[in-house]
Amino acid sequence: MFVLPTLIYLAVFNYAPMYGIQIAFRRYNPAFGISGSPWVGLRWIKDFVSSYNFWNIIRNTLTISVYSMALGFPVPIFLALVLNEMRRIKYRKFVQTILYAPHFISTVVMCGMIILFLSPSDGIINKFLEFLGMESFYFMESAPAFKHIYVWSGVWQGMGWSTIIYLAALSNVDPTHHEAATIDGASRLQKIWHINIPVIQPTIVILLIMSIGSLISVGFEKAYLLQNAINVEESEIIATYIYKRAFTGANQMSYAAAIGLFNNIANVILLLLANAIARKVGETSLF
Repeated sequence: MFVLPTLIYLAVFNYAPMYGIQIAFRRYNPAFGISGSPWVGLRWIKDFVSSYNFWNIIRNTLTISVYSMALGFPVPIFLALVLNEMRRIKYRKFVQTILYAPHFISTVVMCGMIILFLSPSDGIINKFLEFLGMESFYFMESAPAFKHIYVWSGVWQGMGWSTIIYLAALSNVDPTHHEAATIDGASRLQKIWHINIPVIQPTIVILLIMSIGSLISVGFEKAYLLQNAINVEESEIIATYIYKRAFTGANQMSYAAAIGLFNNIANVILLLLANAIARKVGETSLF
C-alpha cells in the first residue's frame, strides 16, 4: 500500500505517455491524431543521420559532454576530500555554504550573470582585462569560447552540491582505521589515499556509470540561452536542434521525436556498456 501511490504515479506520468513515442515512426498530423497519422518507419532517423549538420551536432554535444565530465567529475571528489580534512567545524560549514550557494541559482539567472560579466563594455571580466592593459574580448561572440564558458560556469555552479554525496560516503570511514594509520606513521595524504578513497570508490563508480549513461545529453536551457547567431556553429547541440525543429517554425514533431529517441537509445547503450565494464573490472555496478 505504501508503494502503490508511487507505482500509480510512474504508470500515469512515465509509462502511459510512452504511447506517443510512435510519432517518431509516423508522419504526425494533429488533425489525424497519433494512430491516424501514416507510418513511415525509420525515415526520420535516416534523414537526421544523413543531414548535412548531423556530425557537427554530434561533435558539439559530445565535446561539451566529455569536457564537462572530465572537468566536473573529479572536482567534487577533490573538494569532498579537502572538506573532510578540515578540523574547524565552523570554518568548514562556512566554506560548504559558499560552495553550495551557486547550485540554487536558476539557469536563466545564471545565463544572465554570464552575459553580464562577459559584456565587452560593462563586464567585470573585460574591465579587469583593461586594468591589466589588455583589450576587451567579445566572449559571447567567439564561437570557440562557447564550450569553455558553458563547461567552466557549470562546474562552478554544480561542484559544491555534488560534494554532498561524497561527504556522505566519507562519513562511513571508520575512525579506528585513521588511528591505526597514525600509529603506523602514515601521513595525511597516505591516509586519504589508502583509507578515504577506497571507502568512496563504489560511490565514484556508480556516479561515473550514470554520467556515462547521459553522455549524449547536454542541458537544453543553458545552451539555448547562451546561443546566438555567431556561436551557433559551436553551440548547436541535439537538445537545441530538437527544440528548433519541433517548436520554432519547422513544426516537425515527428522528426524531433525521432531525434530524441535516437539520443535516448544511444544513452542507454552507453549506460549498459559502462555498467558491463564496471562489473567485469571491479565489484561495483548498477545491476
